[in-house]
Amino acid sequence: MRISVVDVGSNTVRLVVSDADGGVPLPVHTAKWRLRLSEHVRPGNDIPEEDIERLVVAVTEASRTAARWGAAGPLAFATAVVRSAPNRLEVLRAVRSRTGVQLCTLPGELEAELTFLGARRWMGWRSGPLALLDIGGGSLEVAFGRGRLPDFMASLPLGAGRLTHEFLHGEDPPSREQVRALRRKVRHQLRDVAARIRWEGPRTAVATSRTFQQLGRLCGAAPGRHGPFVERQLRRADLRLAVERLSALSAAERARLPGISAPRAAQSLAGALVGHTAMKLTGLSAVTVCPWAIREGVLLRHIEDGPAWWAAVNRLDESPAAPEPLPLRIATVGH
Repeated sequence: MRISVVDVGSNTVRLVVSDADGGVPLPVHTAKWRLRLSEHVRPGNDIPEEDIERLVVAVTEASRTAARWGAAGPLAFATAVVRSAPNRLEVLRAVRSRTGVQLCTLPGELEAELTFLGARRWMGWRSGPLALLDIGGGSLEVAFGRGRLPDFMASLPLGAGRLTHEFLHGEDPPSREQVRALRRKVRHQLRDVAARIRWEGPRTAVATSRTFQQLGRLCGAAPGRHGPFVERQLRRADLRLAVERLSALSAAERARLPGISAPRAAQSLAGALVGHTAMKLTGLSAVTVCPWAIREGVLLRHIEDGPAWWAAVNRLDESPAAPEPLPLRIATVGH
């Protein structure tokens, strides 16, 4: 049996086709289409018609590619950039009517839950009580848990793309005051969540997302060509030095650094600031950069809980109000 997932993120549309026999999603094909929605859409603004058109084309190609690889209609979801747009429902209806793909948005807490599941399965039970950090383009997800799913998860509007638009515009490289203002914002938003993670006392901490992968490479982790089974650690002390280095460079200069891709160079500083501040406030001296994240979490939930689970997720979008995250949204289970 083959299952496919389409992930509409802030920068790209990603497709993963996986074999699901035996209960483990093993990838057989991946593809991506670069849209850079976060460069065209400011937080709280509508997604323009031309970007909706590009999204429709990308999802159509992803669906056709999945079919060529023998997978049924993809489990398709969009994260913060679509979720927070006032014309979210218009975007979803356009994709559904023109591609036949049931694109939905995931609430931030569900993103954290699914990402935690993917990380838990990758790390295994020996990792014990597990803390998770995931930096996206529009939001930061934090989770902690002792079991399969997290006991605690939070979604914060601290995505690297969002913060770059909000704080690091107009000057390249940014001024010291811009960087200080951004750090103050992150500290304020993270205060309560970080206190909870410190109180829980995780045995293991993981970081997921492309942002953390690139920061790990910048700080000396093995490149991606070495494969997913090479352990990659990101130390807080190294990330602090990376923040200083990135803040002194223009976006074009950052793109020449190890691990920093040109499309993400502008937001790399904001991502590094969020990552370092989150690690400092939560008391984490190092994190393991985990290759499994939200896409694998979606696949695992579908395999383990069946199609009815995904049908329930799709019904979340029937609410007329867009689930834009508040400054702090926390879900707690079992405490």
